[in-house]
Amino acid sequence: MNEITWEDPYCAEGANCFRIGTDPTGNAYIAVAGHEDAPLTDTREALRALILGIKAGDADHLL
Repeated sequence: MNEITWEDPYCAEGANCFRIGTDPTGNAYIAVAGHEDAPLTDTREALRALILGIKAGDADHLL
């Protein structure tokens, strides 16, 4: 697997924490904090839209 650069964890109420990261080729990853060895991957734009929706409160039930 390519080297993934992880951002700081984002934690919502109730200690639901996740991290997003990117690799040198521009692929984006999301993982539960502490489980970065098993990330989901998608385009950066798709993950960005998901994270922004969660932070805006539009999808807080996903956490």
